[in-house]
Parts: sequence; structure tokens; C-alpha cells
Amino acid sequence: MKITFLSPSLNMSGGTKVMAIYADYLLKQGHDVSVVFTPVAAKPSFRQWLRNALRLKFHYPIIQASHFDQLNVKTHLIDSYRPIGNDDVPDADIVIATWWETCEWLQHLDDSKGKKVYFIQGHEIFNDIPKSRAIATYKTDMTKIVVSKWLKDVIEEQYQSNNIKLVLNAIDTDNFYFNKRSKNETPTIGFLVGESHVKALDIALKVVVELKKIHPNLQVNCFGVHRPANLPVDDQFKFHLLPTQHEIREIYASCDVWLAVSRSEGFNLTAMEAMACGTPVVSTNTGWPVAAIKPFKNGFLTDVDDVLSLVDGVNWFLNLPNSVWQSCSVSANETTRGSSWEKSASMFESVLIDCAAGKNDERHPTID
Repeated sequence: MKITFLSPSLNMSGGTKVMAIYADYLLKQGHDVSVVFTPVAAKPSFRQWLRNALRLKFHYPIIQASHFDQLNVKTHLIDSYRPIGNDDVPDADIVIATWWETCEWLQHLDDSKGKKVYFIQGHEIFNDIPKSRAIATYKTDMTKIVVSKWLKDVIEEQYQSNNIKLVLNAIDTDNFYFNKRSKNETPTIGFLVGESHVKALDIALKVVVELKKIHPNLQVNCFGVHRPANLPVDDQFKFHLLPTQHEIREIYASCDVWLAVSRSEGFNLTAMEAMACGTPVVSTNTGWPVAAIKPFKNGFLTDVDDVLSLVDGVNWFLNLPNSVWQSCSVSANETTRGSSWEKSASMFESVLIDCAAGKNDERHPTID
């Protein structure tokens, strides 16, 4: 099949990572895969301009690192941040929107561009976007692929949407694996650092402040693609900028608890990866953790923005005897067993094949 993904700017985000994994898998299965994407919707900094100039790119758009950089998937960057139109997209069997705005553009494409599929990785009802327009995309009758049961339930129940296929995200078991270990002598937690409001860094830092009142020697070990200015700078707070996959595994495995405080997550890959490494997860009620976490077994769930409950959850694990914590660590790892990107990508491919053949009924199997 010929398959086209429509995307906003490619980057190092989790959403781009998942799209890259599926695009690469489809290519290796013999499909003709393209990604059409927009540039960043902002003027480049001097450093970005200079990097572009050194690469003989003397004009917009900005070049930035992405999960597609080392792949053989065909990518087409359009000339400016604008709606992707028919002239930008090759004729194909399937064309896939990957964000609410690309879904709007998708609806205006000719039928020759392929059967239309909406790949939904998050409940994108944020304060900085036109919510009514995003909601309208969830109500379309095109085939939708979602990445977690929580997200499927939200789209079905809040928007009375149908034709939704569940294909869970997965983990790379070569990178994220379990070695039995003991709880640290010095209490250690970690979390992903994101600057957007939905990632709730403000909540994570409040949790750290409260935990330090209980555990003055608390160590924090976290990572992200940017270092925000408001992060603490001391020996007890370690931030890793753009770590490798191996380094990320070491970060997870260094923690007694992984903290996941997002206000909304379609899936939450870091929570799953941390569990695969044997680290219990304390998470807000959003994304994959809602179905995966068994309270006081492999993690703990709280309401969004509930700092005190997050603190209580983390503190419960930090105070466990080592033998009990080790049981929770084993339970966390067991939660992720059986997950693989090959399995998920195969199901993703199967949904696309059925869609191309016009098989859009609700009887399609899902990964649960």
C-alpha cells in the first residue's frame, strides 16, 4: 500500500517517536510510506538560523532534530506553516492525520489521496487551541486509531464517536528491561520534564518541595528535551538533557518511584518504560496508567493537580521495607510483559489494510 502521514513539525516528542516507529515498520513490510509535515510556526533564533545556513538552508523552515532523522522513510517538508493541501500530498491508499489540525486538513483532501484515518495520541483539548475545532475532529466518522483504553473511553463517551480501534503503544524491550534491585538507601524519584502546561512541571516541583520536608535527602533524577529555567540547581536535583535510550533506562532504574503528573496523556510512554525497568509509578488519572496501575501493588493513582495525594503516593513507596518494595518492583515489570512494538505495529498495519479494503465495522480486534 501507499501510506501518507500528515504531521505538524517533526521533533523528539513521544508522539513523533510513535509515528516514526509505525512508519518504519510499515516501510519494512514493503509499503510505500511518506510523511508530509509543516515547519515550526515560529521565527528561528540566531543559532537555528546559523545552523540552517551552515547546512545551506538559507530560508525558512527551521531544521530540528526528530525521531525520523535516522530512518529511510520519505519526508516532505512544506514551504511554510499553513494547511497541507492536495498539491502537497501524493496519491495513496491511506492518508493519516496525527493531530487535530491535520485532521481538519485531511477532511479537505481529494479521495485520490487515500482512505482517511485519524491517529489520536492524546485528548487535545488544551487552553492554547480552539477547543471547539478539536472536538469537531473527534466527532468525524472516519476510522480512528487510539493508543489507550482511557483515550478510547473519552472519545466514545464524551463525543459519542464510533469506529475507534485500540492499538496500545509499547516499549522497546531491548532498551527497557528489568534487573532485580533493592530500594535506594537515599530516597530517589524521577519524572519527565516538559514545558507545556499539560505536562504539569509546576505540580512535579511542588511535589518535590513537599517530599523534601519529609525526606530532606531526597534525590531527583529527571530528563527532557529542554531545560526550563525554573528547575532547581543543586546536587540533589539531576537533569539529563536529551539522554540516549540507554541513559533513559539508567535514569528509570535509579529511581524508587517514577512520578507522572501530566494533566492529560493519551498514553504516557515514560510511565510504561519506567515500569518495565521495575520502578513503581505514581500517576494522575490519565492515559495508560489508569488501566495499568494497581494501587499499592505497582503504583498509585491520583486526581490531576492533587499535590498532596501525589506526595502521599510517593511517600508510601519510599517508606516501604526493601522486601516489600522489591515485590512492587517485580509487579511493575510484570505489568508490561507481553508488550512489543512489533505486535502493536502489526495491529496498526492490520487496521490500515482493513480500512483500505473498506472494512470499517466495529468487529475489528484490538490490542488490550
